[in-house]
Amino acid sequence: MAAEKACKDCHELILGSHVGMSGKDMFLGSVKEAESYGANALMVYTGAPQNTRRKPIAELNIDAGLAYAKQAGIREVVVHAPYIINLANSVKPETFEPGVEFLAKELVRTAALGSDVLVLHPGSHVGSGAEAGIAKLIDGLDEVLAQDESGVFVALETMAGKGGEIGRDFEEIATIYERVKRPECLRVCFDTCHVNDAGCDLVDDYEGVLARFDELIGLDQIAVIHVNDSMNPRGSHKDRHANIGEGSIGFEPLCRIVHDERFSKVPKILETPWRCEEGSTKKTLPPYKEEIALLRG
Repeated sequence: MAAEKACKDCHELILGSHVGMSGKDMFLGSVKEAESYGANALMVYTGAPQNTRRKPIAELNIDAGLAYAKQAGIREVVVHAPYIINLANSVKPETFEPGVEFLAKELVRTAALGSDVLVLHPGSHVGSGAEAGIAKLIDGLDEVLAQDESGVFVALETMAGKGGEIGRDFEEIATIYERVKRPECLRVCFDTCHVNDAGCDLVDDYEGVLARFDELIGLDQIAVIHVNDSMNPRGSHKDRHANIGEGSIGFEPLCRIVHDERFSKVPKILETPWRCEEGSTKKTLPPYKEEIALLRG
């Protein structure tokens, strides 16, 4: 089977998950959490994804975290920008400049964390239409990237297409690449759940999906892969992540992309739902240790 065509050395897979960053340990705590899952990659938000409140870089405990990461074999750090940034919103101009300013600061924080990739949701046009939203997003990216010297790539995430989301298909992302002034500063975060929910068939047409992406954007532009199953059928445009092998995508296609040698140097990051303890309805148990082991094996 295709899923059996794995890398020769599974321990070389760059595989991890989203981890937290809080308390007195901050980034050091993030690295220790990733280590506890058996990961060699991690993804963090520099603060809560729903707001722009951030601690100064000096308080993130970065040096201790990076030193521990080297010791623990953590090879890749990915940073995710908060959802509150919406450069595609042309309806409320008062949200645009603060979003531009914050994204510029996030690039600096990302570089300080030893990462060269900042994942960004392209945003929502909030009713103005995709063309207007894309144009506004490009204005914002141009403003940020014109002054940026961080060396960090902005990785536009593939989206499920709910509401007015930009990036609901490969064509929209390709349009952003074509029109932005510094496309060399862009990359893509390929989210399996989002791609499935947007309508791409990773189950029965895996190679066809990748061929289409390669034609429009280039597989070499994928800098991060979010590995998530989906609670919803293909084309639902709903964006609800499921645990590995428990959704409409299933284990085999997800294992296939994790082990695809074309992405051997690309960090794969799990964002799957936490589980409940037996008899409880509260999701308190991270699934990442088990899922990382499952995908490696």
